[in-house]
Amino acid sequence: MKILAIRGKNLASLEGDFEIDFTAEPLKSAGIFAITGNTGSGKSTLLDALCLALFDTTPRLSGVTSNSNIQDNKNDTITLKDSRNILRRGAVEGMAEVDFVSLSGEHYRSTWTVGRAGNKFSGRLRTVGISLLNLTTNVQEQGTKTELLKQIIALVGLTFDQFTRSVLL
Repeated sequence: MKILAIRGKNLASLEGDFEIDFTAEPLKSAGIFAITGNTGSGKSTLLDALCLALFDTTPRLSGVTSNSNIQDNKNDTITLKDSRNILRRGAVEGMAEVDFVSLSGEHYRSTWTVGRAGNKFSGRLRTVGISLLNLTTNVQEQGTKTELLKQIIALVGLTFDQFTRSVLL
């Protein structure tokens, strides 16, 4: 598996749209690079976007040991482990997207989306959406969220736990 690009919108500390394209310079020819910055600048959020798009979870959420609920809007609550917690406070929609080369060599785009009903901050959080596009054939893969997540694991060749131990060191 090779990561080609990471994109996102309104995730944690990153407001608005962002993109890192590993196929363009200067990253294209970089053998190794470091993600650096001040506290709160979005370093971990970039890694969150990568994991959300591929696995619908992140290391910061999977490490939560409590199943406690937190207040969202009005009378709505969500668990601390819910991936929708990554939506930036005050935002009505968010997205994480990763372009990657699968084990078979085909190019894919995996997209994680979340939003609020009525596109209003007071709206309830909608269910997370996962989509998978085969960029090589331009075919949108079909299936439930669970089926698509299993397909992504097969394409990447790693589970979330394996990915976080070997890729996100």
